[in-house]
Amino acid sequence: MQLKTSICLFLILPFLAFSCAMPVRVVEKSSINRVISVAEQQYTKMLEANKNLTKYPRTTNIDGNTKYVGIRDWTGGFWPGGLWYLYDFTKENQWKDAAVRWTESLEQNQYNTSHHDIGFMMYCSYGNALRYAHSKKYEDILVQSAKSLIARYNPVVKSIKSWNTKKSWAENTWYFPVIIDNMMNLELLFYASKKTGDPVYRNVAVNHAETTRKNHLRNDYSSYHVVDYDTLTGKVLFQQTNQGFSDNSQWARGQAWGIYGFTVVYRETRDKKFLNTAREMADFYISNPNLPKDKIPYWDFNVNQAGYKADWKYDASKFNYIPRDASAAAITASALLEMSHYLGIEGKRYRNFAIETLRSLSSPEYLAEPGTNGFFILKHSTGSFPHGSEIDVPLVYADYYFLEALLRYQDKLSF
Repeated sequence: MQLKTSICLFLILPFLAFSCAMPVRVVEKSSINRVISVAEQQYTKMLEANKNLTKYPRTTNIDGNTKYVGIRDWTGGFWPGGLWYLYDFTKENQWKDAAVRWTESLEQNQYNTSHHDIGFMMYCSYGNALRYAHSKKYEDILVQSAKSLIARYNPVVKSIKSWNTKKSWAENTWYFPVIIDNMMNLELLFYASKKTGDPVYRNVAVNHAETTRKNHLRNDYSSYHVVDYDTLTGKVLFQQTNQGFSDNSQWARGQAWGIYGFTVVYRETRDKKFLNTAREMADFYISNPNLPKDKIPYWDFNVNQAGYKADWKYDASKFNYIPRDASAAAITASALLEMSHYLGIEGKRYRNFAIETLRSLSSPEYLAEPGTNGFFILKHSTGSFPHGSEIDVPLVYADYYFLEALLRYQDKLSF
């Protein structure tokens, strides 16, 4: 009887495995199709609602309607970037035409030297445009954008200044603040060196990454949000936060920026220390005991319900829950899909985590119903909790990295 049972199981199990595997693949494909359908419906309504090329969708107002920002806002490039990704999925010219209009509306930002976010603004727009349409003009705009970005570089500090001098919410003066987000702007510099043959852009990018690696990371590979420097000596003055729970906590999106940024620097340099840094930062994120089961992090990994209601100096009393940050999840998923590509068989763990994250983001909990959510795709992101800004709302960059991650998952985007 035991032998017969074993034979039956031997014959049946492969069939069951095949049968069980098939629906998973079908569900995943249908889930992606559903996301793209929602994206098309939402972005169609977004385009219909606003034809003013000086108003860029960023989030929602208190009333739930779309909130727009001007051309110098750091998030402006994500909107045309998302349109380019939607064109990649659909190959429908309406999305390409819209992407061209909104990309070209940003042209004057190539001369913007007022902050470090020029990479976000110009590479997410013009950089993506070059994937689908060759244009010498676009190439020149990106090179000029890189020139503007390195104008903020200090050779003593060996970093690009993020913000102009200001007071932090911790009430000390910053002289040369550099934030972990700045790692995301280095891709523009690598592009400029490849396009022009001038190593200056690449050298600045590598120096900045080295300095960030040295001073932004703790022993456990969590990251400080802000590091402030003495411009005369290059000495670290402060290691703090601006958008996290505390100076010694781990702001979730900051960790995501680091994973993504160091992965890009490895791609461009093939220096293993940058890949190892990205991987260690990813391990901190993936293995964090405070990461929810659905893989969508709280806005800060160190927040707990009692702590931020009772002990924190900023009023969080109106929140009876800890807000999530879907934008951090989307950024991390996209980064891990690229990082896994460089790790061979060891990359499977990171790819699987990214896929689980995308499944959660594609679920009704995070994917908006068409016609709602200010016409954005994802719900439940958090901009800056300490400033009471953009808490549990859609954010345009959450949409952007979500679409990018889905394209990478389908291997439609080259790195």
